Amino acid sequence: MQRIIKRTKKFSLSRLRRVQVSHLRSANCLPVRKLFQLKQPILLIFFLLFLFGCRENDNVIRLFHASYDPTREMFKDINLRYSKQFAETTGKELRIQMSHSGSGKQSRSVIDGLNADVVSLALAYDIDIIAEKAEKLPNDWQQKLPFSSTPYYSTIVFLVRKGNPKNIQNWQDLAKPGVEVVSPNPKTSGGARWNYLAAWGAIREQGGSDMEAREFVKRLYGNVRVLDTGARGAANTFVQRNIGDVLISWENEAFLAVEKMKESELQIVVPEFSILAEPPVAVISQNAYNNGRLQVAQNYLTYLYEREAQDVIARHHFRVRDKIILKKYAEKYGKLKMFDLKKYFTNWSTAQKTHFSDGGIFDQIFTQQ
Repeated sequence: MQRIIKRTKKFSLSRLRRVQVSHLRSANCLPVRKLFQLKQPILLIFFLLFLFGCRENDNVIRLFHASYDPTREMFKDINLRYSKQFAETTGKELRIQMSHSGSGKQSRSVIDGLNADVVSLALAYDIDIIAEKAEKLPNDWQQKLPFSSTPYYSTIVFLVRKGNPKNIQNWQDLAKPGVEVVSPNPKTSGGARWNYLAAWGAIREQGGSDMEAREFVKRLYGNVRVLDTGARGAANTFVQRNIGDVLISWENEAFLAVEKMKESELQIVVPEFSILAEPPVAVISQNAYNNGRLQVAQNYLTYLYEREAQDVIARHHFRVRDKIILKKYAEKYGKLKMFDLKKYFTNWSTAQKTHFSDGGIFDQIFTQQ
């Protein structure tokens, strides 16, 4: 023991600071600054044992997934199931860290350096812009997975109070005087952009011109009382804060709100026309490669197309690609005519530039309110 203590005395604090402190930062260890204040030789021995005990277990794999607001509950279930499958097939533990926010906000965060291995965002443009501005994944990312990298889809519906006191039945009812509408902000929320385009396209589906659609959307947003940053925030405003007569919502988010409320205080109204809303997924390949998790990330997203995952996704009220699972849950979905974004807006790049860029149509009509 004396020999050990003598050798430990020669272990200077300056040398100690060169030990790989990164292991401490990634583990649940005591604050590093306090540990460097140790002066007793015997304590240094215990510190060294403690330090190397804090090193990341080689059997633990981490994955960072950035997603948009309304997927919280779904991916909680998906991740539990996939982590179990991963452990059974590899013998290793998979820990999936989730981040949720408005789709546009998440996209900008990844561009600015958020180290996400995979993303699941509300619309293709929010991933296109990551490829364009940050070059963190290839421009043809949509071709990497089936259905243009959309393992599930949804549409836009209305959520109203019990009994539907304002008699909301279709899109035109949202623009009537005295109707208070809640919808997130298209500048920050992908779901809000789907809402806007669904309203515009519904007028076109009924034979209206672009000019008539623009005038309708202007009147509709004149009734919007609150513009939250994301879809989940808008749902909370409507449901928990009891603000507004109608919420324009993802279909899956509307089902979730009704499911959570007691005594059926809310009900869903399905309009005659709405948009086919396809939220995509992608591997942020540069991040995943640098993190040493590229294959894990690819396998994780591929799993979303497997029947087990498709069933979980459908139970969380998204519509799925697996025809057998879709048929299993078909009765709960409302009957409506869905139009594709390309029919009236060409593609997401054109829609973004025309309607949602700075100075675009949304800015023009909203600043006129």
